[in-house]
Amino acid sequence: MPQTRYRICPLCEATCGLELVVEGRKVLSIRGDEKDGFSEGYICPKGVALKELDADPDRLRTPLVREGETWREASWDEAFHIIDLRLNAIIKEHGRNSVGVYIGNPSVHNTGLALYTQALRKALGTANVFSAGTVDQMPKQVSSALMFGTGLSIPIPDLDRTQYLMVIGANPLESNGSLMTAPNVGERLKRIQKRGGKIVVIDPRFSKTAEMADEHHYIRPGTDAYFLFAIVNVLFAEGLVDLGPIAEHVRGLDDIRELAAPFTPDAVAEKCGIAAADIRRLARELANTESAAIHARIGASTQEFGTLANWLPDVIHVLTGNLDRPGGAMFTNPAHGAGNAKGKSGIGKGFRMGRTKTRVRGLAEVFAEFPVAALAEEIETPGDGQIRAMVCIAGNPVRSTLNSGRMERAFASLDFMISLDIYLNETSRFADVILPGLSPLENCHYDMAFAQLAIQEHARFSRAMFDVPEGQQPEWKTMLRLVGLITGMGPNADVDMLDDYVIQQMIEREAALETSPIHGRSTADIMTALEPRRGPERMIDFMLRTGPLGDGFGSRPGELTLATLEANPHGVRIGPLEPRIPDVLRTPSGKIELAPELLVADTTRLREKLDVSDPEMVLVGRRHLRSNNSWMHNSPLLMGGKPRCTMHIHPEDAARLGVEDGELASVASRVGKIEVAAEVTEDIMPGVISVPHGWGHDAPGTRLGVANAHPGANSNALADEEVLDVPSGNAVLCGIPVTVSPVARPRKAREMAVAK
Repeated sequence: MPQTRYRICPLCEATCGLELVVEGRKVLSIRGDEKDGFSEGYICPKGVALKELDADPDRLRTPLVREGETWREASWDEAFHIIDLRLNAIIKEHGRNSVGVYIGNPSVHNTGLALYTQALRKALGTANVFSAGTVDQMPKQVSSALMFGTGLSIPIPDLDRTQYLMVIGANPLESNGSLMTAPNVGERLKRIQKRGGKIVVIDPRFSKTAEMADEHHYIRPGTDAYFLFAIVNVLFAEGLVDLGPIAEHVRGLDDIRELAAPFTPDAVAEKCGIAAADIRRLARELANTESAAIHARIGASTQEFGTLANWLPDVIHVLTGNLDRPGGAMFTNPAHGAGNAKGKSGIGKGFRMGRTKTRVRGLAEVFAEFPVAALAEEIETPGDGQIRAMVCIAGNPVRSTLNSGRMERAFASLDFMISLDIYLNETSRFADVILPGLSPLENCHYDMAFAQLAIQEHARFSRAMFDVPEGQQPEWKTMLRLVGLITGMGPNADVDMLDDYVIQQMIEREAALETSPIHGRSTADIMTALEPRRGPERMIDFMLRTGPLGDGFGSRPGELTLATLEANPHGVRIGPLEPRIPDVLRTPSGKIELAPELLVADTTRLREKLDVSDPEMVLVGRRHLRSNNSWMHNSPLLMGGKPRCTMHIHPEDAARLGVEDGELASVASRVGKIEVAAEVTEDIMPGVISVPHGWGHDAPGTRLGVANAHPGANSNALADEEVLDVPSGNAVLCGIPVTVSPVARPRKAREMAVAK
């Protein structure tokens, strides 16, 4: 008998509600949940593809262990016995820093991994932690932490109420809203226009979002900070600065005025490719419109001045009175609690970075991790602290990070590697042991990260739709078993005991806070109140009940608990974002730090490069709704249609370089070279080419039937690990200097093409 079930899509930041019809263990259909108050019935192809992911024959369901160049299936006990012997031997001989950890993008979309990765990191005790965060978002976290006190105090555009939206280096129609959780984003953008508002896109590509915008301006890749500083300059020069109600909570206004002085519209116009008159007009519109917000994302983050390009939109929000007001950029207050809602409101410890540095290049730690640009060299370079073993958690850094050729060589040289992954992919093929996870439909789900980035306050929980199959285990249990192994409990540690320990630590930290609703309560009492839940569900229930809307374990009767969400499968819609200044601030001064010292220093570097000539050709990436990341390329549905891994090139450049539409072109950077099919289009500015990331599925030893049949070209083979955004250590993927040339075909192939 078919049954209807509801759950949250875990495949991108939009977190859309889904309605699934299942019969037994089989998924019959998937469509958008029209009763979901947040996503409004919207669904994209990724949501439908959950059916294929669940049934994918290539998805690993049993641990694999390496034997020479081949793999064989193993029991969980055997896999952990091998890890116990080999990993602990490396730690014993070479120390804890001899183990590196890489945390991939999918871990954020998996509730078990999101909740238990910290326990594994703590058990390992290594400083060598890397993640996808320094590939795409670290500049925004750094700028937000410096200004407001915590890395997730990120002002989110109030999309449903704004009258003016400027989009910089982002393509929300394809990304579904990155660092701006906004399902059905296309309709939400149209509503801005329907209520008389305006959308302006600043992008070197004429993207899908630019197509529907009211205005689009091409910008030279990597120059966003110049453009934004010029807007700041105009605001001061024309007397348009008005901080509004938050004025008393701001420090550094005069510093910003001085910093912006050299960046007049006339001074930066040639550099960024936007006319001075247009810059002045856009500045006036931001200041004079009833409400306005700026959304800057991947393109703004993955450039040489990424932190400045993420800081300046919030500076502009402050200067125009659009920070922390409806229709502007606002702070979330997620139901499960956030760092800026803990402790004493309005003041905190602030943000510190650089507490440790990488061994080889001396790159600074940020949020307890190192820039992934340093990973290969830390594996390759001999000496005390050299990484000899890796634990890769749901990531594919060999394809998704910088200088893929070097990264491959580095991973191949490791003494030992563990991958927690559902695929034998370009990275996990280097592992000695692969520990698979479950289908998303076999896991419960609560969005730990994206509820903190959402345009509306809401809370939603999905129960696991299917039981854990015999012989498999959820990722959170795998993590705890690794914790036990590393801490000397052996390969068969008591997972339930470790799970109790993790939640007890959470309870004790919370109860120690004077502002907590459970301050002073005994751990035993709270543990009893959480029974009989275990694992992620117990942790989610605890966070909800101690969060801003929770029942406080009896101190606020009738408020939010996990049981509330279980009784509401379409979610609980809490309402629009509310002003939170000054309570949200966690800086030592209790003020918005408009001019942090680190960013003031980097402004000097920006000014010094104002007159430096730009390369003739540069590379940028691009998103597509069906292929945001490499781990989505084994779905027949998502890989259907015309090829998407192509090189966009302007007709003028194509003619000048001898590149023909549909033919292979060679693209080379300082660190690598790829061959990719050219797609000649006027939807990109001259001097710029665009190739999407996450492709290159032609590596030997992988088991990705669909992806291997559509390999594409690996653009990250061109990304230079030596060039970084200095304040954050983030990768530079936007504005990579390249040379482009046609690939000569053999005479016979040319003759066949002509005949055809």
